[in-house]
Amino acid sequence: MPRSVSTPEAIGVDYQTHLCRDKKLQKIIQEPLTELTIRKNICLKLIGSIMSQQLSTKVADVIYSRFLDLYDRKEPTAQQILDTPTTTLRGIGLSNAKVTYVHNVAAFVIAEKLTDSKLKKMGNDEVITYLTQIKGVGRWTVEMLLMFYLCREDVFAMDDWGLQQAMIKLYKLNPEDKKAFRDKLRKISDKWSPYRTHACRYLWSWKDNEPNR
Repeated sequence: MPRSVSTPEAIGVDYQTHLCRDKKLQKIIQEPLTELTIRKNICLKLIGSIMSQQLSTKVADVIYSRFLDLYDRKEPTAQQILDTPTTTLRGIGLSNAKVTYVHNVAAFVIAEKLTDSKLKKMGNDEVITYLTQIKGVGRWTVEMLLMFYLCREDVFAMDDWGLQQAMIKLYKLNPEDKKAFRDKLRKISDKWSPYRTHACRYLWSWKDNEPNR
């Protein structure tokens, strides 16, 4: 199980220096990434992630703002969310499925007495196994939580479409044989450890900013 903190070998190693050992990745590494900070109320962030699935950032932001409006712009407790009627949540633009998933997360938080500190003590694989018990919460959603809210440095979101597209382009990969493709993604990303999160962020940024040619 991956450690939730840097391994002894990683301490003091600059992630740019480490990642630049990959000569292809080195080509897209220009400057340090913005520093991520551990967020509070991780469980609410998980609910926000569910709300934003398959939506543009702009639409997701509007829906989440409407969600906070239901609670006078204050972050609600899990019990408040669970007590919010389905029709009310549908009224802010959520589908029936997403309303169910939101309620599922709230119920899980209450039943498990889940807190930020409890998640912070878990390793990456442990968090993934734990939270994907919740119907509606998939591995990708938890990986994003690990990266951007728990600030884990060594997460590789293999199933992220944008990340796959960036790696296909940078490493000239053929995705037709899915098993061989995934094996190649894993082999490449293993070399980035213990800084796979940073490598993913560079690839996402490069894919978004690289002009079409």
